[in-house]
Amino acid sequence: MALTAGDICKFIFAVVLPPLGVFMEKGCDSDLLINIVLTILGYIPGIIHAFYIILKY
Repeated sequence: MALTAGDICKFIFAVVLPPLGVFMEKGCDSDLLINIVLTILGYIPGIIHAFYIILKY
């Protein structure tokens, strides 16, 4: 699995605003809702979840 320039942009957006990185990867899905909740509960769990979603798909 090679990282593309789009993935690098998604990682940058995931650090700034984690739900945006997930939205760019998956769209409006249950993963986006999970990431929004995790970001509200704690910024770091939202970033970790966003990185996981971007690397998984």
